[in-house]
Formats: sequence, C-alpha cells, structure tokens
Amino acid sequence: MARPDGRGVADLRPLVLERGTNPYAEGSCLVRMGGTLVLCTASVEAGVPLWRKGTGLGWVTAEYAMLPRATSERTPRERQGAGGRTQEIQRLIGRSARAALTGFDFGEYTIRLDCDVLQADGGTRTAAVTGAAVALADACDHLAATAHTKNPFGRLVAAVSVGMVDGEARLDLDYAEDREAGVDANVVVAEPDALVEVQGTAERGTYSRAELDRMLDLALAGTARIFAAQRAALGR
Repeated sequence: MARPDGRGVADLRPLVLERGTNPYAEGSCLVRMGGTLVLCTASVEAGVPLWRKGTGLGWVTAEYAMLPRATSERTPRERQGAGGRTQEIQRLIGRSARAALTGFDFGEYTIRLDCDVLQADGGTRTAAVTGAAVALADACDHLAATAHTKNPFGRLVAAVSVGMVDGEARLDLDYAEDREAGVDANVVVAEPDALVEVQGTAERGTYSRAELDRMLDLALAGTARIFAAQRAALGR
C-alpha cells in the first residue's frame, strides 16, 4: 500500500543534520527527519556524579524534553520532574551515546546531552539519538583539545524507527503510520552494523521472527544512510 507521503517502504524521510547550530555549546546539531525537528546540544562540565568521584573516569548522560506546541495540541511542561516516558527516552539516549565511546578514561568530566523536540511527527527519540551523536563527537573533540585528555569518541551511533503497517515492514514511521502500526520498533545501531538497542512492541496481536528480521534489515539499511549523513555533517 502507498505510504501517506508517497515513500517506498525502505525510504527514509528527508534528513537534514545542521551541525553547530548553538554557538555556546561544545557540540550541537539540529536534526530534521521529515516533520520531526530536534535540537541536540552537548555540554562539557567539570565533575562527575557522586558515585563516579575519585575514579578518574568521566560520564555521559542525557536529558530529553518536548516543547509544549511540538505536537498538534499543547502538552503541559513537566515542571514537577520528568515523567515516565521522558525518563525512558533519556535513558535510551544516554545508553546510545555511551556506546559511541571507546571508554571513560578522559578525566572527571561529564558530557551532558540535551535533546529538545521543537516539532514532533514520529520518531522523536530516534532523531534525538542521531543528532546527539553528532553533538557528542564535537564535544569530545573540544574536551580533548582544551583539557588535553584522551578523545573518547570512537564511532557514530544512529537510530531509526521501523514497524509493521498493513502487513508490510516500513522504515522511519511518521506519526500517522506509527498510530496505525501493528508493530512499532526503534533500533539503535553503532557504526557500521552493531546493534545497541532494539525496542519492539506488538501494538495489536503478535509478530513473527520473519517480520522481525525484515524490520531489522530495513533498520540496518536505513542507519547506514544515516551514518553517511552524520559523517558528511562532521566532515569525516
């Protein structure tokens, strides 16, 4: 069946990675995937969480938020602290970013990733992972140059959504497709093809091993194209 925007089942939405959009952050990237727009910044801070103090090791963590009118109806700000969904996405971004590192032996510094959704049309967490990796690469370069420590950045990490819609596997779902999907999955990959995380849920019924394999094949092909866009944005 035709997709709402006319794409083929294996096509990504138009992807734009605008590096260095925030002049104050040590790393930043504005990522657009179709109608989803996320601003990712990476801040280098002296010090680490209490449980890490005295080890000589650094840390990478992430925060995620959605602006009130990022969606068709206003969403209240989370003034009392991050809700369950937000916390889960923050942890996903943090785990994904840490998979990009060769290690944490860069001194007691924290790299804090902030991913703010300006506009949402599906795939906000996957777009955040992709943009955060670009911001993280620049922040690691900055840390190595200014703190005269080891550059911990080892490889790119990217993410994309996949799903089963109307009985067929599709790549990079927008909101309309995500809402109708029988299966919805998010796949995080470390370059070139190592799986970091697979979040897959049957929204209705179940799904087969063959369907999972088709979705993973689409995700790996999609992240290969995202890696190419990240490298182009970073000039690597």
